[in-house]
Amino acid sequence: MKNYLNRSERFNNGLDIFSSALNDWFKPMFFDENDECMKTDIRECDGGYLMEIEMPGLDKKDISVNYEDGYVTVKAQKSEKEESDKKDKYLRKERSVSYCRSYYVGEISENDIKAKYLNGVLSVNVPKKEEKKPDSHNIDIE
Repeated sequence: MKNYLNRSERFNNGLDIFSSALNDWFKPMFFDENDECMKTDIRECDGGYLMEIEMPGLDKKDISVNYEDGYVTVKAQKSEKEESDKKDKYLRKERSVSYCRSYYVGEISENDIKAKYLNGVLSVNVPKKEEKKPDSHNIDIE
């Protein structure tokens, strides 16, 4: 991906109207645009894990966090107002975004998951899954 970014900057001098179209066509096979967003750091804390997800430029109302079937799913959707589109003439609009990313956390109590958004970083506290110790008992030998 680093090579893709360097290559696109090198060939895009701002004068070629076809450069962005060609860059989109010749992206590397495994390039994922979502790799550029929602970069996440996960660290182990006392009794759980802390996920810190970069989400700059968004408001808290643009973000939703959901837990279902062992997955925490973070979605972000931001779109510009239609009113400004009618009165302004845009050549290109790239600030309307929609992201979604899921993290497997296992079967835990959804009430114990806490989320906080501050300064462009979404912090999600996830408790550790309580390990169920297997019941053991002695078996008499006949």
